[in-house]
Amino acid sequence: MKFKVLSTAIAVSLSSTAFAETTEIDLPSMVVSADFRPSLAQQTPISLTTIDSDLIESRGAQHIEDILNLAPNVNISSGASRGQYFQIRGIGERSQFTAPINPSVGLIIDGIDFSRTGGAATLFDIEQVEILRGPQGTRYGTNALAGVITMQSKQPSDELEIHIETGIAEYNTHNLGIAVGGPLVDDKLLGRFSIHTHQSDGYIDNEFLNRDNTQDRDEITARGQLKWLASDDLTVDLNILHLNIDNGYDAFTFDNSRNTLTDEPGQDKQRTNAFSLKTDWRASDAVQLQSTISYVKSDIVYSYDADWRNVPFNAPLIPAFSYNGFEEFKRKRENYSVELRALSNENGWIFNNSTEWAVGLYYLEQDEDLNQNSDFGVFGVTLLGNEYNTKNTAIFGQLDTHLDDKLTLVSGLRIEYFEADYQDSNALEIDTDEALFGGKLGLNYQASDDQLLYTSLSRGYKSGGVNTDASITPNQRDFDTEYLWSLEAGIKSSWLDGGLNTNIAVFYALRRDAQVKSSLQVGPAFIDFQANAAKGKNIGIEADIDWSVNDQWRMFAAVGLLDATFDTYDNPDLLANGIKINGRRQAHAPAYQFNIGSEFYFAQNWTFKANIEGKDEFYFSNSHNDKSSSYALVNSSIDYQNGDWKVTLWGKNIFDKEYATRGFFFGNDPVIGYADRNYTQKGDPRIIGLSVSYDY
Repeated sequence: MKFKVLSTAIAVSLSSTAFAETTEIDLPSMVVSADFRPSLAQQTPISLTTIDSDLIESRGAQHIEDILNLAPNVNISSGASRGQYFQIRGIGERSQFTAPINPSVGLIIDGIDFSRTGGAATLFDIEQVEILRGPQGTRYGTNALAGVITMQSKQPSDELEIHIETGIAEYNTHNLGIAVGGPLVDDKLLGRFSIHTHQSDGYIDNEFLNRDNTQDRDEITARGQLKWLASDDLTVDLNILHLNIDNGYDAFTFDNSRNTLTDEPGQDKQRTNAFSLKTDWRASDAVQLQSTISYVKSDIVYSYDADWRNVPFNAPLIPAFSYNGFEEFKRKRENYSVELRALSNENGWIFNNSTEWAVGLYYLEQDEDLNQNSDFGVFGVTLLGNEYNTKNTAIFGQLDTHLDDKLTLVSGLRIEYFEADYQDSNALEIDTDEALFGGKLGLNYQASDDQLLYTSLSRGYKSGGVNTDASITPNQRDFDTEYLWSLEAGIKSSWLDGGLNTNIAVFYALRRDAQVKSSLQVGPAFIDFQANAAKGKNIGIEADIDWSVNDQWRMFAAVGLLDATFDTYDNPDLLANGIKINGRRQAHAPAYQFNIGSEFYFAQNWTFKANIEGKDEFYFSNSHNDKSSSYALVNSSIDYQNGDWKVTLWGKNIFDKEYATRGFFFGNDPVIGYADRNYTQKGDPRIIGLSVSYDY
């Protein structure tokens, strides 16, 4: 079956081009910010995937969850109105309830840290998304144990630009966005502003309330940029972001269908205001000075109907055990950060003019307040308030030593001091502080202008944290830092005068004191806790190809292979329930992922695009043995572009494949006596839409 899916994908990609008219296809030449200095993706010694605005628009993508399947060895977990939790190479969080989290995968939007708030990753007026795999300890620190996702808004230019985009799709889906940019003061001040609204009834029918919009999406995104060209040597950038997300949450059913019975559908709401202020000053031909100041404030509401049904409910078999449950989590998050960097310019190299250098200071303060209201009727009410305040202070540096014209030694180090203060309404107080360090030692060989070979040994880290449940033992209340050692080697190549790009990377990573989330059911509720319960190995391959076959036809493909297992896993609670994790695959770590597709210019102004993306089965959790099935999704679009106008007919999941984005294994059905069984949240069904855009 797996080979059949792959062969079908190849057949789609190798459609005849006999009727195509001549239209030159240029492979994108992506400039990325993965290192301290901007560089082309093909010259950056990191395993990464870049996704540009054209691809975002052609897929009708509204949120980062709509594009992450394009990146090998990257997975996403839902459990909310959107997929908000990311895993790279099998490492990452999958949900959040009462306890604060320190993420394994960073999310950076225009220099602002949103690593705890994945719902913020909306895509209108985003120029580029970069997905960096593997620990990024030198550059990003504690939020980058497994990797980083960065998003960059479209920047203002020195000419007037107007972009208008609207679209409709099934399930009463519609959106409208406008972006305007250009010079405000000639040769001095540039600006850009965009606003976008996306609305949809969602893909759930609530049969009890007779509604089809209890899992609706109502999202407003506004972005603003100012670029001040203060002088030939000094540039100041201001980025402002406002998010107003008012989504519903009503996803789980007793029969794993899209037909819910809840009488109190939940919410997934977010109000965010944020900004970043960046300066870039060429102080001399020896030194470049850069700074970033950011601030973000978010009010977040996450709630759901915990019993998944309407009440009163007269269960004929065990009415004494029926209950009415509703949970609500209200969070306030406030972050601010300051980063200062100094980098060498062309005349600032050291060690006999052989070494480029970068040094910096970083400070991040994050405050998170939670108010939980969990009402389980006959099982009681849980009211919890907690505050979690963290501070990260870091110094970092990197040397790029050119041993000769082709060989470069990269050595980076980051030392970070982490402080955390937790207190809650159950009189639990935990203060922690520790020194953390990570970095990178790498060797790059530029064999030719078209061939880069690299290898690196990296150490990433993720700071320890706090478990909040009052019913766990005192020695489970906090957990320690996790470290990841990763050895990676890769080759990046360009062939056929730049018409063919290929990349391959292999990695071997060791997790030490791995922070593993476990949960046990008590009545209708769960005890969630993190523990340093395991050692693990994450081994794999990532490869991609981008080929301009001829003037009308472009092919692309990517594959990720992953063997992510726990060598040891010490959890007596799970063993007592007959669940053995030792030697088992880690959660949300499919053994393979793939993406294959093509672009075909079949007539003047017309473009056909299609791809198939899929992944192997994976465990939903490290607390049970339930799995997602393997699946493959087919997406396609037809673009017609005439001058400044573009019309796109697009389809996602064209064959309406049913697949899961989150899964649990517990008892919640009173009719069958609350026996444990699997429950899943479904990914998006088939959606057909039409988008129209205008660019001036």
